[in-house]
Amino acid sequence: MLKTRVISATVGIAILVAVLLLGRLTFGVAITVVALIAMYEFYNAVSNTGLRPVKWLGYLSCILLLGVVFIPSLTVTTEVVFLFAFIVLFILFFLSIFWHDRYTINDISITVLGIAYVAFLFMFVILARNMENGLLMIIFVFLGAYSTDTFAYFCGMFFGKRKFLPKISPKKTLEGTIGGFLGTILVTIAYGVFVLNAKTGSSIPVYHYIILGALIGIISQLGDWAASSVKRYVNIKDYGNIMPGHGGALDRFDSVLFVAPVIYFYFTIVLK
Repeated sequence: MLKTRVISATVGIAILVAVLLLGRLTFGVAITVVALIAMYEFYNAVSNTGLRPVKWLGYLSCILLLGVVFIPSLTVTTEVVFLFAFIVLFILFFLSIFWHDRYTINDISITVLGIAYVAFLFMFVILARNMENGLLMIIFVFLGAYSTDTFAYFCGMFFGKRKFLPKISPKKTLEGTIGGFLGTILVTIAYGVFVLNAKTGSSIPVYHYIILGALIGIISQLGDWAASSVKRYVNIKDYGNIMPGHGGALDRFDSVLFVAPVIYFYFTIVLK
């Protein structure tokens, strides 16, 4: 099992590096494809409970939301976002009124959750790549998310004794959770000081990287637990099998989806 995870992770990292080096547009297209797969996985999973999400609207929303972010000629304004939200809600309630025998308020709610969880959060992955020094920033996103997963996994494997959130994720341990948190702080400090500060010529104080590491160490794991809570509810082990040993696209990006907004907002608001 561990060997399969390592091989899949190695292949995945190689593909990710290749996509990153090909530029922003290619990265945006690639992330949109991954987001569509993740949207399919989410809607397919919740359909197991008898819910009927309006899948076509979710896929269209995913393409539109991510498209306006990665296509250089398009400009996203507050008015555009509000208009998009209004149109989506209008369509959903229109369907619930005139096709009430097919779509219920639960179906509408799960459709909106899919758009917010997948499409909206994937936007920040692209936004992070489009920031100043975007290549370094998006590496920061993936490094933060996956270092948390890695430290939590191995600390749990070697030191884990106390179960943590067993009803959500039976294999999670308190020791693994703490290890993921502390390990991410160390990785974040090292990357911030020796890569971001050095490469960009900035002088961001170390305490900011400690704060970022703590935030990422917590929120990354919350992203993982959030995905697990849905999987437990719909009674599945993984969202898909796109990566042997790792599950589907949503399984691999569950932490990234929560880390990307943290880094984006911290650098655009706190460190502006």
